[in-house]
Amino acid sequence: MTDDLTPHAPLRVIVAGGGVAALETVLALRDLAGDRVATSVLAPAPDYVDRPMTVREPFAFAPARRYTLATLVADMDADLVVDRLAWVDPGTRIVHTTGGQALSYDILVLAMGARLYKRFPHAQTIDDRILDDLFHGLVQDIEGGYVQSVAFVVPERMAWPLPIYELALMMAERAYDTSAQLKITIVTPEDAPLAVFGAGVSQVMQDLLAEAGISLVPRAQADVPSARQVVLKPQNTTIEVDRVVALPELGGPAVRGLPGAAHGFIPVDPYGRVKGVEHVYAAGDATDYPVKHGGIAAQQADTVARTIAAGAGADVKPEPLRAEIHGLLLTGRRPRYFSARAAGAQGFESRVTDTPTWSPPTKVAARYLSEFLQRQDAADVGHST
Repeated sequence: MTDDLTPHAPLRVIVAGGGVAALETVLALRDLAGDRVATSVLAPAPDYVDRPMTVREPFAFAPARRYTLATLVADMDADLVVDRLAWVDPGTRIVHTTGGQALSYDILVLAMGARLYKRFPHAQTIDDRILDDLFHGLVQDIEGGYVQSVAFVVPERMAWPLPIYELALMMAERAYDTSAQLKITIVTPEDAPLAVFGAGVSQVMQDLLAEAGISLVPRAQADVPSARQVVLKPQNTTIEVDRVVALPELGGPAVRGLPGAAHGFIPVDPYGRVKGVEHVYAAGDATDYPVKHGGIAAQQADTVARTIAAGAGADVKPEPLRAEIHGLLLTGRRPRYFSARAAGAQGFESRVTDTPTWSPPTKVAARYLSEFLQRQDAADVGHST
């Protein structure tokens, strides 16, 4: 179940990444393993951004919360190295960085997230790192009546569907509030909207789209031959619009020196161990787990931390991932709260409520990180008063 870990006390753990999975891993290790581990975070940027909340920024809401990683990591009793992972030598247990550093580890956790690829060159592609820059102008054009039709397109290799539905609903609500004429069409290969999260979530989303007057074209393969056209295949039907917005395709980090799965994702077992190599784990969107969501990433991180802690001698037992998602759905009106749990071959069983069923009611529920960031926010408010 666990790696044979004997070289150092405390165990040297490097966590590569600076997002939800990385920080959740560090916090879980601190709680479960304590001083049995000495953790370092290798992050490509100096800040942590609450990326799921950036979807509100083009609509003149407050910017998503940004935190200085050095402060967060120090409060987690870990060290920070701001650099980017280049390749791994698992034989010598050394991580090489693009900055030329060689970092030794006993355990390596890969939590770098997925890479975004523009599937349709003529569409505006969603990138939650720069959503305000990408779509603030589009929202203004809708309000001014210059854009009266928008198509949202989901590519066939779909793994991250939530933002396209949130953006569509919020754009429809903004058009309604400003008395602007706007026709929205969503084209997706899914059998139903957000089908990956289960029938409960999917049915609520269908109702929300219908209420907002948004047209849905499911089970569709699409191409975008120009900035104003979406072609449905194999029917060869063309939808003419003023703008096309598309989801990116996701790919894994394809780490040199380590095994890889399809499209560069990292193959892991139910305990988060990277298949085919010892002493290396992975969590989050970089893995080959088929559903990409911050809540899943956090649970993968907890699974990995538990397995590492057990190998380091902590009084815990490794447990395989049993995915259960709690998430916030932004609609432009009142938010909805959804819960989904893995139901074996049946995918996810899910339900949606008007009030949160978890605490704190963050957009992405993480066992350790959610409360940790809530305390950071409270401390910042206290310092500013």
